[in-house]
Amino acid sequence: MGDYVLPGVRGRNFRKKKEGKEMNGNCMKKRWISLYVENQVGVLSKISGLFSGKSYNLDSLTVGTTEDPTVSRMTIATVSDDETFEQIKKQLNRLVEVIKVIDFTDVFVRMKEILYVKVRKCTAEDKVEIFQIAETFKAKVIDYGKDSLLLEFVQTATKNDAVIKLMKEEFKSIEVVRGGSVGIESISMMER
Repeated sequence: MGDYVLPGVRGRNFRKKKEGKEMNGNCMKKRWISLYVENQVGVLSKISGLFSGKSYNLDSLTVGTTEDPTVSRMTIATVSDDETFEQIKKQLNRLVEVIKVIDFTDVFVRMKEILYVKVRKCTAEDKVEIFQIAETFKAKVIDYGKDSLLLEFVQTATKNDAVIKLMKEEFKSIEVVRGGSVGIESISMMER
């Protein structure tokens, strides 16, 4: 497979493999950053603005207050090459409101994402299948109606991707709401 040239982005030409895994000669991969930030108005906006202003894409961003009410923790997912990712970390470290930047990319972490799937227009057979899917993926059926079910999944983003794909293939009318991943360093050597 040959390379092809992408049109200039901000005046530059990028080389990209057809399968989309290489850019600027570096491997594109999913990256995870955890930030401790001051829990103040405008910090989320400033950090997301940094990403959009530099044309970095956010795959996922989750924020919550820590055990210290003056500090929030952000978990950010992005896809980038090594060079761009280093730039992102440097830019984040320069922000006054950022207390600490942790690169989760190659660290053992516990990471989960919440996913809600509402299946509408269910037949009796559909409901049996949905309950089997829920059992297989360790989901909870959290709401139940005459012709619909609401499922809650708390698992890795990869498993949630598989659930969404399966549900779209099996059922005609679904609604998906997905939260971003949250993560914390593992105590033991567990994988994501």
